[in-house]
Amino acid sequence: MASSYSTDLSIELVATGEKAGLWGTIQNTNLQILQTAASGYEVLTLTTGNVNLSLADGDATANGKNIFIKLTGTLAGNATVTMPAITSGGNANRVFFIKDETVRTTNNYTLGVLTTGQATATPVPVGSSLLLVSNGVNTLTFVGMMQKGYNSIDDNNSPYLAIAGDQLIISTTNNPVTVTLPAAATVGDEIVVIDGSNTFGSNNCTLANNGLNILGAASNLVLSTNRQAVTLVYVNATQGWTYKTNTA
Repeated sequence: MASSYSTDLSIELVATGEKAGLWGTIQNTNLQILQTAASGYEVLTLTTGNVNLSLADGDATANGKNIFIKLTGTLAGNATVTMPAITSGGNANRVFFIKDETVRTTNNYTLGVLTTGQATATPVPVGSSLLLVSNGVNTLTFVGMMQKGYNSIDDNNSPYLAIAGDQLIISTTNNPVTVTLPAAATVGDEIVVIDGSNTFGSNNCTLANNGLNILGAASNLVLSTNRQAVTLVYVNATQGWTYKTNTA
């Protein structure tokens, strides 16, 4: 029976009587792969388009085997990072962290992460750190957010399409700003909007409902009080987005 590779991390599984004289090298590589999965750190520089992570067979340097992946670079377009769904050994179950340190606020470029074959990427809020689980069947699950970053928005970014987890510092010094809420939401999703210029009273910030209710109504919400800061949480289809906090 020939040697094969495991699922998930593609560790080489040596069959009885195989690889004479190579056991030491193979064992050391396998231990390095396990070390990478337990404490590995990868820096991935993004520009635009999709970047495929690697779970290559028997490769201790394959970047998708790292438990922690930092995303950097100045985006020139929308970007995604894709974790493989399978290896030669079968479905690849992966638990990993990502930390966003990309620069992407000027042109509202988006950043997402997904598993191969998944139709819609999991959005990554600016400056956030996420814990993710890929179950090897084209599904990436967002488990939790360890860190939330702040995204500065002004009229150059307007309208800005918000994603769950966004913490937005809004400047309406020169002109009003529109923040378009997500077209789909899950119970418990939150978005923070803060008047960072003390000018909501003169130049409003409009939260566009984008098909979902806000405070129980199918209409936009206008923030018009200086220094106002609100946290919206999605509760259900009837109420839609409602206040968790509102300083007005």
